[in-house]
Amino acid sequence: MKRQNISTGAKWEDIVGYSRAVRIGNIVEVSGTVAVQEGKTVGIGNAYLQSKHILVTIKDSLEKAGAKLDDVIRTRMFVTDITRWEEVAKAHGEVFGKIKPATSMVEVSALIDPEYMVEIEATAIIND
Repeated sequence: MKRQNISTGAKWEDIVGYSRAVRIGNIVEVSGTVAVQEGKTVGIGNAYLQSKHILVTIKDSLEKAGAKLDDVIRTRMFVTDITRWEEVAKAHGEVFGKIKPATSMVEVSALIDPEYMVEIEATAIIND
């Protein structure tokens, strides 16, 4: 099967050696995504705004891979402060409320940058 790597040009992609998303066959995996635009953190101190930005980045990556949000079967949300889960859940629900993928939300002690409050990944299966 053909492999398609999708990049957003983030500095971490070459340093760590990963792709924003990878498509093989009809499966698309989107890497853990944080709220960054042009090298700057979006929504500092606001878990809702960070989540909204992340979900737009995930949507764009899916589309580059030939998928859409309706194809998402699983998301994983990593948060640095679980007491703010409702902010993250609100953003997730606005995007996936009717799609209802399987999901997890897990508190982690830290993400790669202290400004990042949320990291989200997704799995999609394209139904051709």
